[in-house]
Amino acid sequence: MNESLRQVVHLVFGLGISGFVLLFDRGLTLSVLVLALFAGFLLSDAVSRGYTIPIVSWVIAGLERRDAAPGKGALFFALGALFCLVFFEKEIAFIGLVVLSLLDSVTTLVGVRFGRTRIYNHKSLEGTLAGVAVTGAALCFLVPSAVALATAAVTALAELISPVDDNLVIPVVACLTLAALL
Repeated sequence: MNESLRQVVHLVFGLGISGFVLLFDRGLTLSVLVLALFAGFLLSDAVSRGYTIPIVSWVIAGLERRDAAPGKGALFFALGALFCLVFFEKEIAFIGLVVLSLLDSVTTLVGVRFGRTRIYNHKSLEGTLAGVAVTGAALCFLVPSAVALATAAVTALAELISPVDDNLVIPVVACLTLAALL
């Protein structure tokens, strides 16, 4: 598994899903996310039982961490997106998914490559600071600067200390922060 490739795919697909949430009707988006989640669980179960599914098995073998259930990251991403879209306004859910896409990818990419100072849970100060900086800067195009930086910082802290998968934690914390500050 190539962690850098995995994070680039996470970033690209995450931003694509974010855009889908913003551009399309809430009902359609909810339906697509539920369908994707259901199909994802079916495929994950089949792969974990040893079935080889064209393309899917190859993608999972190349992108999933060895100790994880097949497709776990993608399933948790879809579940986090679905939760945010159900409980928050569409525009806030969109921004929460942008935060998930950027923060999670940048912290890992920078942390793996340049991280020297481990601060908690095997995560690096360098990766966390880079994630906050990039996410905060990007959010400045979407919300006021103070809200952008606060959202990036609070979400990065939650990602750093949470024992729960970050694809579930990051979008929810980002949406809660945005809902409180906007």
